[in-house]
Amino acid sequence: MITRPRIAAAFAAATLIALTGCGANAGATTAAADDFPKKGKSIDIVVAFGSGGAVDTAARLIQPILEKELGTNVEVINKPGAGGQIGYTQLTSAKADGYTIGATGSPSVVVSPLDPSRGAKYTRESFQPLGRQVIDPAVIAVQPDSPYQTLKELLDAAKANPKSMTASTTGLQTGEHFAMAQIQEATGAEFAPVHFSEGASQATTAFLGKHVDILVANVSDVTDLTKQGKARVLGVMTSERSPSLPDVPTFKESGYEVEAGTVRGYSAPAGLPEGVAKKLEAALQKAIEDPAVVQKMKDLGLQTSYLNGGDYKQFWAGQEEDFKKVLPLVQKKD
Repeated sequence: MITRPRIAAAFAAATLIALTGCGANAGATTAAADDFPKKGKSIDIVVAFGSGGAVDTAARLIQPILEKELGTNVEVINKPGAGGQIGYTQLTSAKADGYTIGATGSPSVVVSPLDPSRGAKYTRESFQPLGRQVIDPAVIAVQPDSPYQTLKELLDAAKANPKSMTASTTGLQTGEHFAMAQIQEATGAEFAPVHFSEGASQATTAFLGKHVDILVANVSDVTDLTKQGKARVLGVMTSERSPSLPDVPTFKESGYEVEAGTVRGYSAPAGLPEGVAKKLEAALQKAIEDPAVVQKMKDLGLQTSYLNGGDYKQFWAGQEEDFKKVLPLVQKKD
């Protein structure tokens, strides 16, 4: 499974990089950014998942602040499909001029280029990270009338009868798929994954329609469902309880060493002019850390965890090494 020490090391290394970055080219950077964005030219945010999900919602929350900070129109463009791969392909194929940026979420953006069978036309080097916004822990939920009252009861049943219960993901090798692999590795419980490549909204609709038995999702996806009595969350895959689900025990509390979730941020095609990159980074930080946005994200069950572009890049590199270790568990088998 993905180790916390590895991620902690990524944070530490990123901090050193940020501290040692000098302002020798500050003048050139400012000059390069002076005419960006051009008056009347809009900026697109490519969201690689459907509307209504956590990725789309977060992008639309920061959209008006980006417009204010950058002085131009900002459009959110949804390009769902293939577990994010369609949107990521469009993003990395765009011109590196700052007028196309995109929401990037791991594991999907990290893992898709690592598996040759996916045929991704991009690598990690195709992206220029601009800033991290949130870490959204994974959860496992059942129907309100499910006979399973505790996480242990559910996992014992899935261990005794492997693949007897279906569970949702937002696509092959996405956060939910990796979470299931980690559960299997740690507990021996094995679910039958059903991939909904258009995103969380599609997966949730299938769960509500009882087309899948188990909803594997993120905290932000289930906060409202639990309030409405439409889902019963049995466990959160973090070391500490989620503020949005204070009554739900963590996997660790239930005796399972499983931590999983989705990390989301924003990136551009690699090769941005330095001045443009700095201007976009500054605007994104302002938007992500805006108190009203932070509160709205909190209301959705999303905990803001900002990192600047350099730190996000280093964190991303550390994740890539971690995901390589568990990739065989989520690769498509003929």
